[in-house]
Amino acid sequence: MLVVALGAAVGIIPFGPLRFGAAGALFVGLALGAVEPALGENLGNISTLGLALFVYTVGVAAGETFFADLRRQLPLMGLAIGVVAVVTVLAILAGRAFGLSPGMIAGVLAGSLTSTPALAAATEATGSADAGVGYSLGYPVGVVLAIIVVAIVVPRKWPGRKDEPSANAEGIVAESVAVDRTTPLRGVPGWSDEAIKMSYLVRDGHTRVLSPGEDLQPGDRVLVVGSPKAVGRAIDFLGTRMEQELTTDRGSVDFRRFVVSSDHVAGRSVAQLNLPGRFGGVITRVRRGDADLLAKDDLVLQPGDRVLAVGPQRDLDTIGTFFGDSERKVSEVDALALGLGLVLGLLLGSVVIPLPGGIDFSLGPAAGPLVVGMILGAMHRTGPLLWSIPLSVNLTIRQLGLLLFLATVGLASGPMFAEQALTGTGVRAGALAAAIVAASAIAFMAGTRTMGLSAPRAAGGFAGYIGQPAILAFANERVDDDRIEAGYAALFALGIIAKILAVQVIAALD
Repeated sequence: MLVVALGAAVGIIPFGPLRFGAAGALFVGLALGAVEPALGENLGNISTLGLALFVYTVGVAAGETFFADLRRQLPLMGLAIGVVAVVTVLAILAGRAFGLSPGMIAGVLAGSLTSTPALAAATEATGSADAGVGYSLGYPVGVVLAIIVVAIVVPRKWPGRKDEPSANAEGIVAESVAVDRTTPLRGVPGWSDEAIKMSYLVRDGHTRVLSPGEDLQPGDRVLVVGSPKAVGRAIDFLGTRMEQELTTDRGSVDFRRFVVSSDHVAGRSVAQLNLPGRFGGVITRVRRGDADLLAKDDLVLQPGDRVLAVGPQRDLDTIGTFFGDSERKVSEVDALALGLGLVLGLLLGSVVIPLPGGIDFSLGPAAGPLVVGMILGAMHRTGPLLWSIPLSVNLTIRQLGLLLFLATVGLASGPMFAEQALTGTGVRAGALAAAIVAASAIAFMAGTRTMGLSAPRAAGGFAGYIGQPAILAFANERVDDDRIEAGYAALFALGIIAKILAVQVIAALD
């Protein structure tokens, strides 16, 4: 825990645009482990627990996005797998030419691509502390070069012929509209494909919540919610924008944000909740973390989401009870679901599959919990068991697990790091890391240009391929574009699995 504390302090020190974050625990661990080798003994169970907590929570958070975007982002995923394969071959050939051991090569690959689970797989597969040393040498090189690549790419305006334009860069707006034509709701642009939502309806001086199946009439006034472009198209079709906001009249219809904390609500879609039928209300937006989402029918609510519900003023307290609306509840961990999910992941990781050539393959404690977490995260719930974890709780457990794992790896690898860091071996390992990142960047960016993807999606995808949240944050600071995070989410979990397989291939060639 001393290493965790000191590592957190080191992690917040800025080096230009770079902060090492949780990786600070690795470097502090290396330093203390080099001073006293006995500190790194008998930490295997703590290391495995920290790793399992980290990858499982990553999987639960990424599962829904991964499977939902699987078909649309399949070309980008295929590109990432191909790039991992190419740089794995490069690492093997260049590493051997440099005279590096398989454990060192595997560690440098994991470090330059900043994959903590791959480091765990490399350490287990090689049985050598070389992997931890290689990781610590390659990690800073990987992060710095990846940030440089993203800084160059993300502001570019190259044509994204096959890429959808950014949506959340525009944000979500609500506009009051005076209707001047008779039309069914399905005739309004954006209604059928859920690019817009409508809530308030004022007709003949009476305010109520719009019913999904009714027709609009001349003289009606409605509130339209969505992206500025989608709302603009709806206004052009319906009539004229009003200066006076309908939401200022909260006598009969009101709105409020509620925290999703009820086990009966979490894990179910907006359509399944049937708020219009239950309460005569409607959900227009969902706040998840820092993102504001339009409440489409197929959006599955998660614990900790904050829904913006519009309904009859007299029923808002009842609606709040329906959602739970308890901050305390969403700060708690469902120990049964978390424990069972981790057990399933570790059991899957322990399965050994013999491959041709005498190679044994297993997902191990790095990929097993990750895969199970992704599947359960996409399922959301199984009967009474809710697999989803509130985002704030997820991030807390994830951070703790990562710190424990990196601290123990640093303590165990410290003696060997001290022996090799400032030697010719250390220099060659750094050169190999630079070559891996450079080759990855060239192949990845060339592939995204060929596929007609935009620069923001390419930058986000590369950040996900590398797998360092600091790189994603760096890209988001420079360009406000939802395609950055979409590309990151598509490749983050997939990249971890691909890199775990890659280091096992390197280890098997010993």
